[in-house]
Amino acid sequence: MYFTDRGIEELVERRGEEEVSLLWLGERLREFVDLNPEFEIPVERLATWLARLDDDED
Repeated sequence: MYFTDRGIEELVERRGEEEVSLLWLGERLREFVDLNPEFEIPVERLATWLARLDDDED
């Protein structure tokens, strides 16, 4: 188990029943990076990965 799994588990436990838009998620990610600029690169990589999930790999 990775350390980040704890945070993911807490997110699922606290907010797992909620539905959110990608607009809302994008705003929260921007807000997080504004408060924690040292996480800009990992957040950018996560956002890019999420945006490209359905892209063909060929």
